Amino acid sequence: MKSLVGTAKEVLKKEALAVLKVMDEIGEEFEKVVEILSRCSGRVVFMGIGKSGLICKKIASTMSSIGTPSMFLHPADSLHGDIGMLQKEDAVVIVSNSGETEEIIKIIPWIKRMGLPVIVITSKKESTIAKEADVVLCVDVEEACPYNIIPTSSTTATLALGDAMALAIMEKKRFKLEDFANLHPGGTIGKKLFTKVEDLMHTGDEIPKVYEDMPMKYVILEMTSKRLGVTGVFNRNEELTGVITDGDLRRAIEKYDNILSKTAFDVMTKNPKTIRKDHLATHALKKMEDFSITSLFVMEEEGDKRPVGIIHIHDLLKAKIA
Repeated sequence: MKSLVGTAKEVLKKEALAVLKVMDEIGEEFEKVVEILSRCSGRVVFMGIGKSGLICKKIASTMSSIGTPSMFLHPADSLHGDIGMLQKEDAVVIVSNSGETEEIIKIIPWIKRMGLPVIVITSKKESTIAKEADVVLCVDVEEACPYNIIPTSSTTATLALGDAMALAIMEKKRFKLEDFANLHPGGTIGKKLFTKVEDLMHTGDEIPKVYEDMPMKYVILEMTSKRLGVTGVFNRNEELTGVITDGDLRRAIEKYDNILSKTAFDVMTKNPKTIRKDHLATHALKKMEDFSITSLFVMEEEGDKRPVGIIHIHDLLKAKIA
């Protein structure tokens, strides 16, 4: 008897292979779909029954979240008045594995009469529903169940194809992170996308600061008192010229016999990384990750020399940005 772990791995492998099969078959028809949906001035209306309907709801939700207004319309409900939700600017995406879903076959004449573009995702290119489509995307895969009946691989592959459609449309529309932020004002995503550097940065006396000619004794005291593991080094024009981190201190101790005889200028790292205060906190996190650093001095504008604040990785962690 096959182990439960063995069964799980076999299912996952079959579903992964199904996604790869769909990927290999993507071509001109996919491009046509993206073109139709990206030009749609109304909504993208998804229709499907059962498991296909659940997949439709998820794809519609994803598309709406990245700037393509979408909704799910239940085919059975549409036969009893809900077809009135359709508007002449809409496009319709039908998901039917068999391509012979009775409720959808009944509603297609009304959809066609409205002149709406119809995209069908199915495993049967020659099915009744597929023949009514402007474009057909084929998801003809083997189900992961031992009887090749239970919707498993087909729903997984269709969901992945829907994500591919959504992100391709997003790219074509040049949908930006800032646009995404405007559609996600709440929750963790909203926090990440709306929080700016200036909302989290330390300002005023909280900014660790020493001058180039100061002895290292004062540098160490400043770093200890401000507790950020770093201090900015300034010239007498109040311009930031370098930084000293805990790492710089360790390297200086190894390099010099008497570190206390040195000045901040001797130990500092020149040309410190900075960020503008109006940048998103997620940008600050990425910059820290890219340069393997834990803090950034914050400027009013690009090219400024006088910081208005400092932001530390711990600030991002506390705000649940990281």
